[in-house]
Amino acid sequence: MTVAAHLAAALPAPRSSVKHLPVNLFAAVMGLSGLSLAWRGAVTPFGASPVIGDAVGVLAVLAFVALAAGYLAKWKRYPEAVRAEFSHPVAGNFFGTIAIAILLLSSVVGAHHAALGQAIWAVGTVLTVALTVVIAGRLLNSRTEPANVVPAWLIPGVATLDIAVAGGTMPMAWAHEVNLFAAAVGTVIALVFFTMIFSRLVHHDPLPAGMVPSLIILIAPFEVGFLAYVNVTGHVDLFAGMLFYFGLFLFVLLAWRVFRRPVQFAPSWWAISFPMAALSNAALKYADHVQAGVLHWLAGLILLVLTVAIAVLSARTLHSLFTRRLLAV
Repeated sequence: MTVAAHLAAALPAPRSSVKHLPVNLFAAVMGLSGLSLAWRGAVTPFGASPVIGDAVGVLAVLAFVALAAGYLAKWKRYPEAVRAEFSHPVAGNFFGTIAIAILLLSSVVGAHHAALGQAIWAVGTVLTVALTVVIAGRLLNSRTEPANVVPAWLIPGVATLDIAVAGGTMPMAWAHEVNLFAAAVGTVIALVFFTMIFSRLVHHDPLPAGMVPSLIILIAPFEVGFLAYVNVTGHVDLFAGMLFYFGLFLFVLLAWRVFRRPVQFAPSWWAISFPMAALSNAALKYADHVQAGVLHWLAGLILLVLTVAIAVLSARTLHSLFTRRLLAV
């Protein structure tokens, strides 16, 4: 046995505690749900088996149940830790991932049980609007340091847009007006915050290394905006195409910066999953509208990259969990 191995064996195992379960891990549910919906969208153009999308959907539901149970235990045992996380000017924005996860699960579940999907969407809608009011209101009522203006700010705005993304098929008479309200609120909040974040990235210090993966969130207002706009209007038009293409441009621009020298794995890496899933779903929908071969190939490539990325993130997360590093003190 080498000296390094002897030293590693002599070190105590990392101590794990649910107190250190980060709320941003709910982004894993967002990514898995988005991947499930993307594979469902690949059934017609690529002949993909619907079993793939359903299987990923089951994983998304199981991940949500596990994380919800863990976070409720954290809330019960360490309420001060939850309050500190919610009050934090950066981490607090990630509570929006819980609401988005519920909204996306309504689409995952709704394909098999319409009534249950509608009920989940209604719960997610109420929770999303409430969180958006609290988080956006908190930002408006306090002076914010430039260092705290980060891509995670976009999560509350994108969460509101996701009401319309998941609610496009809701049959209730009032659903259209709720979707329109959500699209209006989400669009303005996302664009205002996007401008502030872009200004901070240009005029102030670079993001800390651990936040670099969150740069991919910057594509979300455009790709989620595309999906929300198409659901509300009922068609793909020139404006929708512009949203899709600008989001694609941003992804190419930012992916080079994020992936060329990747930082050490942490739960924050899951921030890349849902924006990429939104891009994949938007690409599939836009390619279906345009019916151009090159766009179908592009949509297939994005879906492949998304699948590999989430597979790697899942494997790294499970490895961190089983080696007791994910929740380490």
